Amino acid sequence: MGSYILKRILYMIPTVIVISIISFIIIQLPPGDYLTSYIATLEQSGAMVSEAEAGALRAQYGLDEPMVKQYLRWMWKLLHGDFGMSFQWSRPVTQLVGERIGLTMLISSATLIFTWAIAIPIGIYSAIKQYSIGDYVSTVFGMLGLAVPNFLLALVIMYISYAWFGWNVTGLFSREMAAAPWGIAKFVDMLKHLWVPIIVVGMSGTAQLMRIMRAGLLDELGKPYVETARAKGLSERKLIFKYPVRIALNPLISTIGWSLPAIISGETIVSVVLSLETTGPLLLRALQSQDMYLAGSFILLLSVLTVIGTLISDVLLALVDPRIRYE
Repeated sequence: MGSYILKRILYMIPTVIVISIISFIIIQLPPGDYLTSYIATLEQSGAMVSEAEAGALRAQYGLDEPMVKQYLRWMWKLLHGDFGMSFQWSRPVTQLVGERIGLTMLISSATLIFTWAIAIPIGIYSAIKQYSIGDYVSTVFGMLGLAVPNFLLALVIMYISYAWFGWNVTGLFSREMAAAPWGIAKFVDMLKHLWVPIIVVGMSGTAQLMRIMRAGLLDELGKPYVETARAKGLSERKLIFKYPVRIALNPLISTIGWSLPAIISGETIVSVVLSLETTGPLLLRALQSQDMYLAGSFILLLSVLTVIGTLISDVLLALVDPRIRYE
């Protein structure tokens, strides 16, 4: 196991480097750059920018250099803990990400716990009580969760909350608490708003994991070793939770690799609809404005988390399922 983990860690280094190169190239593939859109915005407002001024700005931001040199400079700064400056915000990337990553991780972590806490019990119940009323109800719930887009569900909840109860559920804080310093009152106010993004973001994931758990457990319950254990007099509860449930959890454990980058990116469209100050809208604006250092840092961070999450998933699978052996 130790040699396998070490080997995977060594594989991670060239993988992340290749991903960073591809990401940096993709960001610069669209015609123009950040200054192109910035100058166009200035000219639309009536301010004229001469060629000399545009060239000076391009030299100031380092956009007049070849792409290879820009990438090498960016990577050199990354190795020294400097993610560069955001063109659009004129601030260090680490500050911009740091201001939003706390709330993003809170929402994503709470959503992940909500998803697993709901999906696993319902999936187990649906498999054990196959074709019962509860199974049919959960199946309908699962289909709706997969079919309804998250942003549409957010709009529905916003409308019902305001039209029927007079609640404004956008954002994570009420208007009077948004600028207040952290304290018990602000924390309680955040909890009053937190349930909306948790339900909206977690709906599709809950439905998907629930169906995966049900299908995996049904497959295990039909195998000969289950019938053999029943014939030997093993209690039904012990039989189900000791063997089939553990094996049926394998596909869910393998999704942990997707959960880590989701903590940073989140549901971007949902965050825009609900006016959440998370990292998702910040990444979207960086991509739209071709803010290459901010967007590139985000993409690199997501890539690293994906690789780390995949490694964690593989290790957990080897620990949970003794049948899995790595050479």
